[in-house]
Amino acid sequence: MKFMKLGSKPDSFQTDGNNVRYVAADLETDIIVNVGDSKFHLHKFPLLSKSARLQKLANTNESKPLEIHISDIPGGPAAFEICAKFCYGMTVILNAYNVVVSRCAAEYLGMHESIEKGNLIYKIDVFLNSSIFHSWKDSIIVLQTTKSLLPVSEDLKLVSQCIDSIATKACVDVSKVDWSYTYNRKKLAEENGNDPNWNGVRNRQVPKDWWVEELCELEIDLFKRVLMGIKTKAVLSGEVIREALKAYAYRRLPGFNKGMIQGGDMAKHRSTVDAIVWLLPAEKGSVSCSFLLKLLKAAIYVNSGETTKDEMVKRIGQQLEEASVNDLFIQAAEGEATMYDVNAVKRIVEEFLRKDQTAEIQSLEEGHEIQERRPGILSDASKLMVAKLVDGYLTEISKDPNLPLSRFVDLAEMVSGFSRPGHDGLYRAIDMFLKEHPGISKSERKRICKLMDCKKLSVEACMHAVQNERLPLRVVVQVLFFEQVRAAASSGTSTPDLPKGMKDLNSGSHGSSRSATTYTEEDWDAVASAEELRALKGELASLRLASSERNGDGKSNVDKAAVSKMRGLLNSKKVFAKLFSSKGGQGENSGSDSSGSLGSANPEEAAKSTPLRNRRHSVS
Repeated sequence: MKFMKLGSKPDSFQTDGNNVRYVAADLETDIIVNVGDSKFHLHKFPLLSKSARLQKLANTNESKPLEIHISDIPGGPAAFEICAKFCYGMTVILNAYNVVVSRCAAEYLGMHESIEKGNLIYKIDVFLNSSIFHSWKDSIIVLQTTKSLLPVSEDLKLVSQCIDSIATKACVDVSKVDWSYTYNRKKLAEENGNDPNWNGVRNRQVPKDWWVEELCELEIDLFKRVLMGIKTKAVLSGEVIREALKAYAYRRLPGFNKGMIQGGDMAKHRSTVDAIVWLLPAEKGSVSCSFLLKLLKAAIYVNSGETTKDEMVKRIGQQLEEASVNDLFIQAAEGEATMYDVNAVKRIVEEFLRKDQTAEIQSLEEGHEIQERRPGILSDASKLMVAKLVDGYLTEISKDPNLPLSRFVDLAEMVSGFSRPGHDGLYRAIDMFLKEHPGISKSERKRICKLMDCKKLSVEACMHAVQNERLPLRVVVQVLFFEQVRAAASSGTSTPDLPKGMKDLNSGSHGSSRSATTYTEEDWDAVASAEELRALKGELASLRLASSERNGDGKSNVDKAAVSKMRGLLNSKKVFAKLFSSKGGQGENSGSDSSGSLGSANPEEAAKSTPLRNRRHSVS
């Protein structure tokens, strides 16, 4: 740390009683200066010869002995004592911690060159410009001390000079950084003594964000001004700005890493969050989506303004595909029945979808014909990643017993238009919701299951679904049928005929059409009974045997005969007839009434069957 020594006489200030200071000298004191609660018994000549303000006060005061009151001097008694010692020629040590308060007090006392050459203001300015502002760490310390001396320190341009000094050093080419700085990082190879090429001379490359750690010591208003100064002086990459903002957030916002703010001054934390959001680099991707979501959680927690929260939602939506499920867990406001703020996630997904809509609108404004309109800017990969993200999020929030069905469905429908090769993630979410909300009505159960396309379930998911006692009968039968279609397509055989009721059930999208009149809509939407599930398990076992035979497992002739027998059972529709008869069906739902099939599945969508395993009736 830089310092400056003024004067050469020994310090002869002494204390007498409470808050009474005097100079031990042969001459009797002839002036009393009251600074706050402190009294200074001093001599007029050394003081008045260097202070314009004290001269003026002495000339207008006729009290005996002379007594002056200067209660509003910056820095209080300690700052006045430094100035008084300078007037006496006593030794005074100026450093980064007391130079600003001394400068402000000297300005208050009017210790200018016009009063006496080489006065205190001149000497302090020389010290600042020749030493303090040339030191990285001292400049930051001085800037911190200006906070308690506003607005005087601002009026004297001490704040702006400090900021300019710090910003200038931060913009220096890293190859020219030869001063000490704080940088928390893993030790490099040469620092551990493990570098075989190390010859005893440390030649470590300075990181681009070497200045970040020290700036985190500043209050948010000063940090903001310094960072703006740095951005004005140099073109910094978004990566460097990102590291500065991340470091500051983790240092200044307790609990930020956990998506909350733990105690402290909420108004101060709100200012910090708002400033960080304002300072975010404009380039997309310059800040991770995870960090943006933490900022949004913090903004909600400290009750930031809607402008701040809207900006965060917009930025997160622009790169939502980078997020993880854990990032999306935003705690609901106090007093809410649900655990998580699902509406906030809906707004983010809406912003993600708006990118495509914006691209289309721009195309129309440019005069393109509708058929020539360029596609949205969202790639299929981004859409797929967001769809999987939403599926995972729905699975987790479904564990909340207070989550309304409408919020689940609304969020799921937002990504329902995205082309997905599989619906296993959505099935897991639906199954979790049904598990945690057993009391929902048949119509609600039907509504949530309509979100899922049974044709897009994997073999493993189909096996689970057929045994799932929480699914409506309609869904269980559909799952088995499409697995049978897939098995037939894989083997190159035709799709087996179905009973008329089964055909009617599958004639609509996702099982939304009505079944035959013998089986009411209520019957199909009811949960499958144990007897029906046992029949469907037998069907699934048949598919497994058929798959094994197709894959050429080298089974014996006896095994092949068994497979042939099971396939005949499938084609004869006995299992489906048994299923329909269990619901009391007659006539048109018998096997003889079915003369057509729904159609064969795309061979590319066929998946290999896997052995049936004992499973729990939930997807974790």
